[in-house]
Amino acid sequence: MSQIEASPELTEIVEPHGHATGAQWLSRYSASLLGVFGTPQRVLVRGAGCLVWDADGKEYLDLLGGIAVNALGHAHPFVTSVISSQLATLGHVSNFFTSPTQIGLAEKLLEISKAPAGSKVFFANSGTEAVEAAFKLARRNAGTAAKPRTKIIALDGAFHGRTMGALALTSKEAYRAPFAPLPGGVVHVPFGDIEALRAATDDTTAAVFLEPIQGEAGVRPLPAGYLQAAREATSAAGALLILDEVQTGIGRTGKWLASEDAGIVPDAVTLAKGLGGGFPIGALITFGPGVSSLLTAGQHGTTFGGNPVATAAALATLHVLENQHVLGHVRETGEHLRAGLAAIDGVTEVRGEGLLIGFDLDADVAPAVVTAGLDAGFIINSPTPRTIRLAPPLILTTDQADRFLAALPALLQTAKDAQ
Repeated sequence: MSQIEASPELTEIVEPHGHATGAQWLSRYSASLLGVFGTPQRVLVRGAGCLVWDADGKEYLDLLGGIAVNALGHAHPFVTSVISSQLATLGHVSNFFTSPTQIGLAEKLLEISKAPAGSKVFFANSGTEAVEAAFKLARRNAGTAAKPRTKIIALDGAFHGRTMGALALTSKEAYRAPFAPLPGGVVHVPFGDIEALRAATDDTTAAVFLEPIQGEAGVRPLPAGYLQAAREATSAAGALLILDEVQTGIGRTGKWLASEDAGIVPDAVTLAKGLGGGFPIGALITFGPGVSSLLTAGQHGTTFGGNPVATAAALATLHVLENQHVLGHVRETGEHLRAGLAAIDGVTEVRGEGLLIGFDLDADVAPAVVTAGLDAGFIINSPTPRTIRLAPPLILTTDQADRFLAALPALLQTAKDAQ
């Protein structure tokens, strides 16, 4: 068969019997997908910029961005065109080969991360896979037979992913317990306690994993001076300092990396989420030739990682962020949004940087606020019973932010009335 003469519309493949309602789609979902996510809140069918629409035609302002993934919103025309063009040219080649987009993206990530000479990049398909690669990197910092390094340190409240190595680093017991025993040697120390970190970091420590801002714990930034102290402690002990910037990287805080103002050089950084502008991709950056030589040929791999389409999507996303001055916009819009939130009655604390924002409430009503928000046309998230997390597309406008701020008092009241 030399060519496909005609292809049906995607909607005809998915909906051969005509339009389905949201309730009908959810019934089909429950009958066909594993219930690991519970029941989805809505069935979304279309997006444009910061807006999405569900199967019943309702419009929502997306203030979660696919959990900090859709850096340029939905259906960004440039990213969409680059992905389509690349897929029509070369989609997948396996890692027996490489492609210009893979090499170009690696070079760009080394540039924006200000990595020193001898630094390298490994591409994966997600954040948890990037962390798995970093976990294996840490294991390669094994010490000697006489003085082995078997301990890996993470923080209370940490979330690094749900695959087994990443899950071992994640602290939430409800995530961990069903899958015990997890890979051993991981120690969790109190969040933000510099002395506890120093005390735990010794010559048996292979690596310390840190999120500059803990997203799943309610958007908790590390205190001032913590990253510098962690760098000093790990350097003194011969341990690696690995920063998980899966959620905080690629412009989310108004900087390429949330950690870049700390004035330190980590040993590795993990990226994903916003990197592909909605297309799945993850990355591990290793800093300097020593760390970059720890993983050698055959010690790690992936079939799809760094494929031409994913790396083209990431290059397109970085191009827009860099050339349309999005990072400055993120800083300005984030400041505006945080100031507006702080002025609302019932909001007790506002945290975060750029457009990664968490705000606490004066009652345990955050899940009910999420529900009220959906009913009112806003997509938000509640990582804890008292905390709302916002991680909207980085192109969120001030008018859109003000629309949410104006609606929030009523959403809080609705949630309290429902108690």
